[in-house]
Amino acid sequence: MANNKLKVAKTATEAMNLLWRNGFFRRWQTQPKIVAHLAEVEHNFEGPELGMALKRAKYLTRRGKRGSYEYIQKFPFVVEEPVASSK
Repeated sequence: MANNKLKVAKTATEAMNLLWRNGFFRRWQTQPKIVAHLAEVEHNFEGPELGMALKRAKYLTRRGKRGSYEYIQKFPFVVEEPVASSK
């Protein structure tokens, strides 16, 4: 049975991961767009915390100059199937 509970991100890193999982980064997104989207779902993080989470996300790439970066996913999120070990 699928878990339909609302996922709550307690850190900016978790929030970026949830956005990526939900396909938010399929198109180029600016930090103001990301902040606005997070505010819609009642997630409010400080600018430096959010910027560091975006910079450290290994599944995102960025372009632009300081203060006007845009972010997009390097690859889509795919649920990996666990490998069955044979004994």
